[in-house]
Amino acid sequence: GRAVVADVCARRPRAIAYVACDPAALARDLATAAGHGYEPVSIRAFDLFPMTHHVECVAILHGPTMGGREDQ
Repeated sequence: GRAVVADVCARRPRAIAYVACDPAALARDLATAAGHGYEPVSIRAFDLFPMTHHVECVAILHGPTMGGREDQ
């Protein structure tokens, strides 16, 4: 949830691989990460449970730039 995403972002990793099992949770947590300067550079959806409403999503987030260059 929000608290976990905020804690991970506070540690300032260069990149985050985020896995969500619910598109609403993905949207919520990407908004939290954006508030800490992280932006998605890739989002993929995986239909691991065909014929159901479940969709697994993997998002790669890159951190904020520092000193005019990307901190990657």
